[in-house]
Amino acid sequence: MPLSWFGPIANEVADEFGFTLGEVNWLGNSCGVVYIVVSFPLPLLYERFGIRKVCLMGSVLMVVSAWIRYAGTAKSLSTRSSYALIIIAQILIGIAQPMYQVLVPSYSEKWFDLKGRTTATMVMALANPVGNAVGQVASPFIGTPRLSILVLAIISTGMAPIALFVMNAPPTPPTYTGARKNPSYMSLVRAMLGKESPEASTYMTVRQRIDFSIMILNFGILVGVTSSFSLLTNQVLAPYGYSPGTAGLIGATLLLVGLVAAAVTSPLFDRVFTYHLALTSKVLTPLLAGAWLSLIWAVRRDDAGALYGLMAIIGAISLTLLPVAIELACELTRNAVVSSAILWCSTNVFGVMMVLAEGALRAGPDANPPFNMKRALIFQGCFVCVAAACTFLLQGKQTRRENDERGMEALRDDVEMNGGCN
Repeated sequence: MPLSWFGPIANEVADEFGFTLGEVNWLGNSCGVVYIVVSFPLPLLYERFGIRKVCLMGSVLMVVSAWIRYAGTAKSLSTRSSYALIIIAQILIGIAQPMYQVLVPSYSEKWFDLKGRTTATMVMALANPVGNAVGQVASPFIGTPRLSILVLAIISTGMAPIALFVMNAPPTPPTYTGARKNPSYMSLVRAMLGKESPEASTYMTVRQRIDFSIMILNFGILVGVTSSFSLLTNQVLAPYGYSPGTAGLIGATLLLVGLVAAAVTSPLFDRVFTYHLALTSKVLTPLLAGAWLSLIWAVRRDDAGALYGLMAIIGAISLTLLPVAIELACELTRNAVVSSAILWCSTNVFGVMMVLAEGALRAGPDANPPFNMKRALIFQGCFVCVAAACTFLLQGKQTRRENDERGMEALRDDVEMNGGCN
């Protein structure tokens, strides 16, 4: 929620606190920059302390950041002091966010079998977009920016104790992969460099290395575009007469419709389209590119219906692809934590880059309308088209699932043989 909280109310925050729009953008961007730095050592943190302790660390950081953010709203503070406290809070939440997000595929791998793993990944992976959606809808309607930041602090404090219920692993592993120790960070580095032993479980063929490289690029672009748009929604739409509330609802439509679509489709990938993750990407990504490209012409005055429709299409496709991409990366690398860390790091690299580039592409005061962001929409549309083109190069062999199925079959054979002997 803190990532997108300031997007729909960017102009109001700038007016009330005396910040520039660029500084308001950095309240979201700072989370992405910190994420890039934190995501790389996180697998080592999980290896040392386990999922439970890392989650508890994240919840503590969430509460601390919430109240530092609220402290920054004190009217007695100068503009610079207020901004310093709020951005420190955003940096802290930028550290906490990957602690939960990176562990998603590893957690589903440890706790769920082949018929529920993709669905579990979907539920956890979409928690972040749902938070974005709630942040976009709530912040414009709560009241003043100061009051909205207080409400955000209360919500964060109320949610934090849920981390106490997180455990490291179930008593009985659900799959062959779930029973194995998480591969090391360096095993994926060696595999990508072609230095891993062919006998190792994390060995990657040349084709798999190419596929994972394509996924890093595509995942980064597609999720980065969505994140940047959530931060810039108000700035994109305000020049055409849309209110902050309408901008928040349009942005939230992407995420809320996507949530429903992902909830419907993820069980199908567990039980019906089990070996068609790459094919799904090839079919849906070009449609997604077309929708993002259409925004270039749809963002205009009195065209809210078209914007809601396009956001619904983008959300349905994007969030259907999100768990598919995360699971496919695990299939290619057999290294859930590290592959997830790399993918999410990529999204923040592209997200930060796009926010900065699109802010620089904002038109001047003499444009029609003033300060419009049409050039930014062209920029993001072109980037998504590049990702769509690269998707056709993907083969996406699901090696992890094959290993799990062989492992489970061998286990069943052992049970049958022992039963027959008895």
